[in-house]
Amino acid sequence: MTPFAPFADGPPGAGPDPAAVAPVAAESVTPRPRAGSGPPDRFAVVALCGSAGSLEALEQFFAYLPIDGGPAFVVVTHQGPGAPGLLAQVLQGCTALPVAEAADGLRLRPNHVYVGPPGHDLSLLHGCLYLLPPSQPAGRHLPIDFFLQTLAKDAGERAVCIIFSGLGSDGSLGLKLVMENFGMVMAQAPDTAAFDAMPRAALATEFVDFVLPPAQLPAQLLDYVARPLAARAPREPLAGADARPAHALQKIFLLIRNRTGHDFSFYKRNTMFRRIERRMNAHQIKEFPHYVRYLQENSAEVDQLFHELLIGVTKFFRDAEAFASLLAQLRPLLLRKEPHATVRVWAPGCSTGEEAYSLAMTLLEGLDAVSATRRLKLQIFASDISAEGIEFARAGLYPANIAADVSPGRLARFFLKAEGGGYQIRKEVRDVVVFALHNLNRDAPFTKLDLLCCRNLLIYLSAELQKQLLPVFHYALLPGGLLFLGPSENLTGFHDLFQPLDAKWKISRRLETSASPTRLLNFPFALTRQAPAAPPAVPSPASLAHRVGGPLAALVQKTLLDGYTPPAVVVNAKGEIQYVNGRTGKYLEPAPGLSGLNLFEMAREELRLDLRGAVHRALDTHEPVVLDEAHVQTDAGRQLLRLTVRPLAAPDALAGLLLVVFEDLPTPRRVRRAKDYAAPAGPDRDAAVAALDKELQYTRYRLHTTVEEMESSLEELKSTNEELQSANEELQSTNEEAMTNKEELQSLNEELLTLNTQYLAKTEELSQAANDMKNLLDATEIAIIFLDNDMVVKRFTPPAGRIVSLLPSDVGRPLAHFASSLRYEHLLRDVRRVLERLVPVEVNIQTTQDGWYTMRILPYRSLDNYINGAVVTFTDITALKRLEAQLQDTAEFTKSLQETVLQPVVALDADLRVYLANEAFAAAFGAPAAALRGQPLAAIGGGAWNQPALLTQLAGLLDPAADPTAHFDDLVLTADFAGLGRRRAVLYGRRLLHQGQPTGRVLLGVQVLDEAG
Repeated sequence: MTPFAPFADGPPGAGPDPAAVAPVAAESVTPRPRAGSGPPDRFAVVALCGSAGSLEALEQFFAYLPIDGGPAFVVVTHQGPGAPGLLAQVLQGCTALPVAEAADGLRLRPNHVYVGPPGHDLSLLHGCLYLLPPSQPAGRHLPIDFFLQTLAKDAGERAVCIIFSGLGSDGSLGLKLVMENFGMVMAQAPDTAAFDAMPRAALATEFVDFVLPPAQLPAQLLDYVARPLAARAPREPLAGADARPAHALQKIFLLIRNRTGHDFSFYKRNTMFRRIERRMNAHQIKEFPHYVRYLQENSAEVDQLFHELLIGVTKFFRDAEAFASLLAQLRPLLLRKEPHATVRVWAPGCSTGEEAYSLAMTLLEGLDAVSATRRLKLQIFASDISAEGIEFARAGLYPANIAADVSPGRLARFFLKAEGGGYQIRKEVRDVVVFALHNLNRDAPFTKLDLLCCRNLLIYLSAELQKQLLPVFHYALLPGGLLFLGPSENLTGFHDLFQPLDAKWKISRRLETSASPTRLLNFPFALTRQAPAAPPAVPSPASLAHRVGGPLAALVQKTLLDGYTPPAVVVNAKGEIQYVNGRTGKYLEPAPGLSGLNLFEMAREELRLDLRGAVHRALDTHEPVVLDEAHVQTDAGRQLLRLTVRPLAAPDALAGLLLVVFEDLPTPRRVRRAKDYAAPAGPDRDAAVAALDKELQYTRYRLHTTVEEMESSLEELKSTNEELQSANEELQSTNEEAMTNKEELQSLNEELLTLNTQYLAKTEELSQAANDMKNLLDATEIAIIFLDNDMVVKRFTPPAGRIVSLLPSDVGRPLAHFASSLRYEHLLRDVRRVLERLVPVEVNIQTTQDGWYTMRILPYRSLDNYINGAVVTFTDITALKRLEAQLQDTAEFTKSLQETVLQPVVALDADLRVYLANEAFAAAFGAPAAALRGQPLAAIGGGAWNQPALLTQLAGLLDPAADPTAHFDDLVLTADFAGLGRRRAVLYGRRLLHQGQPTGRVLLGVQVLDEAG
């Protein structure tokens, strides 16, 4: 899932005026708690990253930074391998902090500045700097991303990243890892940067917390590190319940759910707390209740927090060895697929699509390795709850720095170079990946999958939700399908569902064993949650399993119950024992034969009738029944006891059962020894006792007969009940099958809904493209007819109806069926020739209405370079033809005019070259008129016209700033003309205008030409 956390402090440049911020002297800084005030290694580590133009920004940053700020600063910039390492010396002149060039094993210290040397990659491990040779060629070397990744892993929440001026997008990947590990990200305001490409690339990730000019960054940085998340003291609980973080957290989740519809209550609390604290720290809010109030008053902050919680840090081929191992494990699966089958893959939590496209590229390479005759198809479903992430992934446009993660071979095969220096996923790759909005905790899963890739998502979910999702993954995969998890995720407790194939990269195979019904009934999507709960089934004696001890609390409770509570049993309505507590041997004994655990059969003879009566009365009245005069014969004599039969109503799992409690009562000695005691008796007393004894025997006999009849009836009812129970089990089995079918149907419906959403998005794109094309064609007013390979009309524009008699209902009819207004009989022949030879045809054609069109016939090529017909276009050139005719008339008129004018006249262009000369001029100066065209005036007549006075006058007429009516008359020119000798000419000049505007030409006329005196 993809996080998008725009900067919280307004647009770039927000805050006080940089000019108003003066450098802070070390003595003027008020002491404050620092990140380094705790353990020595708990100070913040600030990465100052930049490229072209960053030196000026770094100088401003250190000029406003006090010397006791607390963090350690590491400067990482783009420097060529052969560049002199002078940056440390330059920065030392800008700050009083010690500045040193990084070296192997150099341990970071607070209030120190370290500069990465040229030609090396800088890394951080356990607080020490290490230098590595660049692993990428110069064109793809990204030292800032490399260092930020090591900084995020080593410093965690103590990491701070600041992006300064620079070219390219280096740092935009590394800052995501800084944010993922709860660090802080800042950027120079783009409008203050000499080169704003790097700050804008950082802002495009929407992970930047603060965007400020360089002079304001130090104050904000020190304010942040003064209250780091790890150094905050535990909050004191306030009086009200609202002050408790757990309650406040639930309220935050409630606000997010009301705003977005997504529930984050099943995510790990520690992760949620720390990400929420990042937002609180950005707004300088210290207590959770205050932040809840802030969320209530600012709905935009709820959206930003939602994007912050989506945790979407990803890149192409994250853990490249894992994808190589996946490809090796996939090959046997691909070989088992039937020819022309479809390989189905699901990637939940796809974020901005890098991992989904990585899967697509890996699988396409795997399909290439399989025999070409199999022709397997690929379909990948990539889902996420972030609409922005899905839209970004569908576009498939990524920055140029992905070249560090994607090999040159894959870049050439699967990407196109986009405008602006990025990379665009090729269409054939985007077509196999379907992106859809999908909530893993709420929506039905995609099913019948060969591969399910859920990497680095489960680690953010609670253990309860993980236990619900893993059976769902098992349910979604086909037998033998693969489950691909992240390196920090595991299958603890579910080894009966998946067989590990690669323990390091967490690749497992689905086992054939089906998930238990209790697991499947806990599917976390809407169908199961909306289904009515079935009444709890009463377990039969055959289904009772040996109960083993549970956790410590359960064992302690069991010990207390055994030692301090009276013996008791839990039975159902038929007397079948479900649970035994305490020592019940005094009251119950195993019944002879193969009977089950039945209370009435196991009860001692003295208690059997009392128990039957008490149980039946409790079932009839639904009230507790207590017998205080029951007795049982023991080795020590008679024992009085209290029998209590209590119906159970709660919890639901015990509803319908009865609790039978045996509680010993104090027994007098005379009662305990009643069997051996004989009271003195007289004759009357003896007779009365004998009569009573006889009546008692008769009552017992009748009662015994009644009990036997009742037991016989009970046996019959039991047999009937067993038949009904068998039928009920069959119905329950059928119901479970129906439920499974409904779940499969819902999964298919979810899949169809996803495909429908994808198709709807593409339909909207096609509709928009069709609208644009229609408006483009309508705006051009060009008549176009689209034909298929059989010269059948597929489509045409409205202007085509003026040339060929076409109506909207004529689509689908051959072009030969229609008459046209063209004075041209070879239209069908030309179309056929274009389809056969694929050579375009262009011809000018006149219509019967004296209109003119340029007809072009071109092949219709698809995006795959297939010929699917021809396109015939008619461009109206009637006005052009009329203009051409007018020009011809004008030329003829001009030629006639030239021949009839008797005075010598010549037209000159802006360079004083002959544009046009009449026959009189040519005859007067002994040269053909055609030969004079294009000749410089100064070269005619042996240079006789090269006179400064004349050239000055002509240049004045050609000046655009001159008066349009400017002219000259009676200019006398005396010169030696070749072939004529010395002559005197009287000249005049006029500007040539067209519709009152200068044309850049002048007319020079000769009034008199005679011999010079």
